Amino acid sequence: MMNSEIVVCCGAMRMRSSMWSPGLALLMGVVTSVCTFHLTTAIDIPLEVLGHINIEQLPTITEASPSSLIAFPFDESFPMTCEAKGNPEPEFRWTKNGEEFDPYQDPRLIKEDNSGTFVIPNTGNLTEYQGTYRCYASNKLGTAITEEIEFVVPHVPKFPKETIDPIEVEEGQPVILECNPPKGIPPLQIYWMTIGLQHIEQDDRVSMGLNGDLFFSNALEKDSRRDYCCFAAFPRIRTIVQKTAMSVIVKSKNSNSDSSSSPGHANSILERKPSLLMPSGVKSETQLVKGDELLLECIAEGFPTPKIEWVKMGHRLPDRATIENHGKLLSINRVNEDDSGKYMCTAKNIHGEARHSFDVSVEEPPRWVSGPESQLSTIGSNVHIKCSATGTPQPTIQWRVNGKRLEEVPASNRKELDDTIVLHNAKSIDSAVYQCEASNRHGTLLANANIMIMNLPPMILTEEGLEYSTVEGKSVVMHCKVFSSPPSIVTWNKDDSTGSVEGQRFTVHQNGSLEIHNVEKEDMGQYTCYTKNTEGKSAITALLDVKDPTKIFQAPEDLQVLIGSTAQLSCLAVYDNSFSGDFEIVWEKDDMEIALNHTENSGYFVEDGILQIVNVSHRDQGMYKCVARTPVDQDTASALLIVLDVPDAPENLVLSEHKGRSVKLKWIPGDDHNSSTTDFIIEYEESQWEPGNWNELQRVPGNHGSAVLKLYGHVDYRFRVSGVNAVGRGRPSEPTERYKTPPAAPDKNPENIKIEGHLPHEMDINWEPLSPIEHNGPGLEYKVSYKRQDVEEDWHEHVVKRHSFVVKGTPTFVPYEIRIQARNYQGWGPEPKVMTGYSGEDSFFWICPQDVTSVPSAAPDDVEVEVMNNSLVKVSWTRVHKDKLHGHLGGYRINWWRLRSLLDSKKTHGNKHTLTFPGDRNHAMVPGLTPFSEYSLIVMTFNGRGNGPGSNAVNFKTPEGVPEKNPVFRVTDVQKHTVALTWAPPLVANGVLTGYRLEYQLINDTEEVGVLQSVDISRPDTTTCVLRDLEAVSRYKFYLRSCTRVGCGPQVSEESTTTPEAPSTAVSTVNFNQSASPSPPSTAVSHVSNATRSNIGLASIHGGISTQGWFIGLMCAVALLTLIALIACFVNRNKGGKYSVKEKEDLHPDLESQGMHDDTFCEYSDNDEKPLKGSQHSLSGQIKAEDSGDSLVDYGDEDVQFNEDGSFIGEYAGRKEKRVSMEVKGTPNQSKA
Repeated sequence: MMNSEIVVCCGAMRMRSSMWSPGLALLMGVVTSVCTFHLTTAIDIPLEVLGHINIEQLPTITEASPSSLIAFPFDESFPMTCEAKGNPEPEFRWTKNGEEFDPYQDPRLIKEDNSGTFVIPNTGNLTEYQGTYRCYASNKLGTAITEEIEFVVPHVPKFPKETIDPIEVEEGQPVILECNPPKGIPPLQIYWMTIGLQHIEQDDRVSMGLNGDLFFSNALEKDSRRDYCCFAAFPRIRTIVQKTAMSVIVKSKNSNSDSSSSPGHANSILERKPSLLMPSGVKSETQLVKGDELLLECIAEGFPTPKIEWVKMGHRLPDRATIENHGKLLSINRVNEDDSGKYMCTAKNIHGEARHSFDVSVEEPPRWVSGPESQLSTIGSNVHIKCSATGTPQPTIQWRVNGKRLEEVPASNRKELDDTIVLHNAKSIDSAVYQCEASNRHGTLLANANIMIMNLPPMILTEEGLEYSTVEGKSVVMHCKVFSSPPSIVTWNKDDSTGSVEGQRFTVHQNGSLEIHNVEKEDMGQYTCYTKNTEGKSAITALLDVKDPTKIFQAPEDLQVLIGSTAQLSCLAVYDNSFSGDFEIVWEKDDMEIALNHTENSGYFVEDGILQIVNVSHRDQGMYKCVARTPVDQDTASALLIVLDVPDAPENLVLSEHKGRSVKLKWIPGDDHNSSTTDFIIEYEESQWEPGNWNELQRVPGNHGSAVLKLYGHVDYRFRVSGVNAVGRGRPSEPTERYKTPPAAPDKNPENIKIEGHLPHEMDINWEPLSPIEHNGPGLEYKVSYKRQDVEEDWHEHVVKRHSFVVKGTPTFVPYEIRIQARNYQGWGPEPKVMTGYSGEDSFFWICPQDVTSVPSAAPDDVEVEVMNNSLVKVSWTRVHKDKLHGHLGGYRINWWRLRSLLDSKKTHGNKHTLTFPGDRNHAMVPGLTPFSEYSLIVMTFNGRGNGPGSNAVNFKTPEGVPEKNPVFRVTDVQKHTVALTWAPPLVANGVLTGYRLEYQLINDTEEVGVLQSVDISRPDTTTCVLRDLEAVSRYKFYLRSCTRVGCGPQVSEESTTTPEAPSTAVSTVNFNQSASPSPPSTAVSHVSNATRSNIGLASIHGGISTQGWFIGLMCAVALLTLIALIACFVNRNKGGKYSVKEKEDLHPDLESQGMHDDTFCEYSDNDEKPLKGSQHSLSGQIKAEDSGDSLVDYGDEDVQFNEDGSFIGEYAGRKEKRVSMEVKGTPNQSKA
C-alpha cells in the first residue's frame, strides 16, 4: 500500500506522502517530533521571604530547546538550551542516546557558566553530534528533566547515478515514470520537466501522484520523447536535484504505414475498461492524527481515459473536502473524529469501472485532562499528586521522581492509585520533583510538579501603611500578600472596629487582598489586615481616600468636514480638586494616543480641551476618543470624524462591445470619500481637430459603472471618466487606449439657416456649418436646393463647400422654399427640412413721380383704446395686409402725447412718446401714463425701409389717481402742550384734491410706541394745523398725506419734542409756492422710533400763542412776504403770456371752487366733543394707493421695445414734459418748486 504511515513515540519519524499541487510540487513527511514538554509549575518563594529566611526550593526547568533541532548547513551554530532555577542552585548534566554526555569534555563545544546550555558550532563536522539529548537539573531536593531533544544533521540529498533504459510501450497502454526522490528536510517539492525546463503538461490522462511518479493512463504517440526529468527541490536547505533523464518510446499500432493522420487511427487503439494504477488492491487502511490533512489518491488506466468519482459510504463528503489533480485526489483539511469512515473512489469509462475503498481512522496524540500541579504542603499532611491524559489510543502514564522511575526510588509512605500518587504523613524529606509522562503511538506528554513539604508562620509581604485612592462608584483593591505554610486565614477590619468588614460590596480574595465594590464616601478610613495560621500571626494597616469621580460633561460630537478644512472636537470634564496638578486630557485616534509635539507639521493642536485638526486629510478620518484621567480614574467619550472629498479617479477603464460608431466603456468607481457619487462625466479627446482638448461627451448616474457611447465617424478617440459628488468634481481617470471609428455619412444637416434679401433680385442664403467632428468623414459638401413657393417648378440645386449661397435674378419679394443637405465621400446626410424665405425687397415703389419709397403704404385700421387703470391702456388694431408692407414686416409703433390735465380745459400738444412692438401683432399695452389726463395716439407699421403712414388719431382719458407727496411739511411752533404744523399742497394732485389726513403718535425712548391718532381735514385749502393737549417734554412724530376722491397718496413725516415751559421755541419761517406745472418734490422722510400715547386736542388758533405779541408780529411778516410773492408771480406770468391762476379758476369753476388761496388752518384738541376719526395703527402702517402714478416718460427719447403682451422689453421713447418753475423775487427766502 503506497499511502502508508510509520509512527513511533517521542521523537519518532513519521513519513507520509503529500502533494502541494498537481504537476508542480510534492511534499513528503520527514522527522517531526510529537512529544510535548510542559515546563515545571514552580512554587515561587518571594524574594521578600528569602530575604528573611533561607527556604530551599526544588529545581525548575525555565528554558529548553525544542524537541527537534535541525542543523541547516547555512546556520553558524546550534544552541542546546537548558536553564533551571532552585535553591540551592541546580547542577546540570546531559545524556545522549541514553548515555551520559559531558559537554565540558569536548573543547569544540561552547559552554556558559552557571548554565546547562552548550552550543554546537558549525565547523563542518556535525555528523558526530547527531543524536537524542536530554538535560537534567538537580539539587539536593530533587531533579527536573527536559524532554528529549533530537539533533538532526541533514545530508545533501542526491539522486543515485544510474543508467535508465528507454521505456517502450504500445500506444494506448499505461506508463509509469518513477521519480523515487532522495530523503531530505521537508518540505519536498517535485517537478516533472524537460531538459529545457519546460513543464510536462498534465491533464486527465497524464498526472503526477503523491509519491512523485508520473502516470500515463494511456500512452499516445505524442508522448514519445527522450527528456523526461524529475526534479526534487528542498527549499529549507536551498537545494534542487535532478534525476537522470528518461526516454519514452510509444509504438503506434499502425507503425508500418502513415496512418496517424487517418480518421481511423484512434479506432486502432485497443479500448478497455479501467483498472487502478494507484493504489493497488481493492481496499486499504489509513490512519492519521487529528488536525492533519487527509489525502486519498486514485489513478486509473484505460482507454478511453477514465473519470474518477469520490464518495463517503453512508455520508456526504464534508464541506471541507476538495477534489484536486483532475479528480484523482481527495483532500480534507484538519480532520477530526467525524471524518473517520469508509471512502471509495470509482474509475469509469464506457467499457466499465474499477473501485477502491479506504478505511480511514482519525486518532489523537495524548493531551492532558489533569496535569500534575506543584504543591506546598505542611509536615504531616497527606499529599495527592494527580495526572490524567486522553488520546486515541488511550495514553499510558509513567511516573518519575527526580528523573528516576518510581520503582528505582522506593518510599514506604508513597502509594500509586490509578492516576494519583499519595504521600501519607509527608515529611520534609519527601520534597521532590515528580514527573508525569503520558504516551501513545502518536506522541508523549511530559510535565514536572514540585512537591514541597514545610511549615512557616505568616509573612506579610505587602508594605505597611500604604495609601490607596479611588473615586465614588468605582472598585478598589487593597493588598495583603502573605506567604505561609500552612496557608493563613486573612481578615480585614475598618478603623478601630473589632469585627471584620462584611457585606456584598466587600470581597477578600484568596491572595489576601480586600476588594471594595461601588465605593462610597463612607468607606474612607484606615483598614487593618490580620493573618494567622498554626505557626503564628501578623498584621498591617492601609489608608483609603475616596475622591470625586472624573466626568466628561461636554463630549465631542461626530463631525463631517471637508478635506483641507479645520476640524474641532471639544472635551470638557470635572474632577476632584485634589488632582488639579495631576489631571490631564489625552486624545486618541483609533485607540492610539495622539502625539502632540506642538509644531505646525503635526496638524494637531490642543487648547482648553479643544482638539484642532488643521488641514484635514484622509488619514485624519477615524474614531477620536477623549480620555479625561486622574491618577485614580478616568472618563472617556468618542466621536467619529468623517472626511468629505471629491471622488477619487475611476480605475480600470475598459472599452468593449466595439460596434463601429458605438463602444461600451466600463470603469471601477474610485472612493467617494463619504459623499455618494451623483454623476460620472465621460470626456473625449480626438487627435485630428483639437488634440489635447477634452470635451464632455455624456453624463451617467453615479450608480452606473458603464455606458454605451454614441460616436462620430472617422474620429480617433480616447476617453476618460471623472466622478461628481456633493463636494465637487473629482480628478479624471487615466485615459483609455485610442479607438478610431470608421467614416460614415453625415448625421445632420446645417442649422441656423438665414435667408435675406439685401439687394433687389437677389436672395442671400447663409447657414451655420457643421463642426469638423460632425463631418463623419472627408469630403464634406453642401447641396443647396431652392424653388419658388407659388410656382410649379423643379428644384434648383447647387453643391458648394462654403456655408453661403446667393440666388440671383429673383423677382421682388416673393417667397421661396429652400433646403440644405450635407454629404461626404460616404454619402448624403438625412433628408433636410424645407425653409421658407423671401427674395429682396423693392428699390423703387412709385407713389408719385417725385416721391420714391419702399415703406409700407397702408396704416392699421380700427384702432381702439381700452383704459386698464389710471396709468395703463390697451391699444388694438387691424393688421396691415402683407401686400401693403412692401417687404418683411418689422412690427408696429405707437406714438402718443398728452393733450391736457383734466383739471385744465386748455389743450396743448405735449411731447411725443413712441413704443415699438416687433413682429406681427394686433394689440399692445401702453404704460406710464399720467392719471386724470387726456391723451391722443396713432398706430403705424414699419419694415426694413422705415415707418408706414399713421392711423387716425384716437383720443382717450385716464382716470383719477392719488396725489404725490406734499413738498413741504414742517413744525412751525412748539410749546409745552401744543405743536403747530404747516404744509404745502401736492405739486401733482392727479385728480381733484379733497383734503388731508394728519396722523401723529408719541415716540419717546421706550420699546413701545403710543397710539396712532388720526385727524381728517376735509378742506383742501387748509395748510396749517395746531395740535393741543400734548404731553410736556415728549417727542412726537407727525405724518401727512394728501387725498383725492380715489384715495390718499404717500405720506411725509416730521418729528418734534414739546417744551417744559410755556414760552415757545424758535419758529422756522417756511415759504412755498404753487406752480401750474411743478417739478417732482424731493423730500427726506424721517424714520420712526419708540413712542408713547398722548392726549391732544383741537382748539382755536386765536388762543394760546396767538395772543402773544411776538407771534402776531411774526405772522404779519409772513403774510406780507406771501403777498409780495404772489404779486411777483402774477406779474411774471402776465409778462410771459401765461394765463393767471384766476383765469384758470374762471375756466374751471367746478374744480377750483374750494378757494385754494384762502388763509385757513385747523386746530385740534382731545377735549372736543367730536369722537376721534383716527384708529390705533402700527407705525409702519401705510395707506395703499389704489393706482400707481409712475411714468416711463423719464426714460428719455429712445424707442422702447415691448413683448407680445405689452410688457416692457426695451427703452422708452419721448421727452419729459417741461415743468414750469416760479420764483418769488424780493423776498428774503427764495424757493423753487
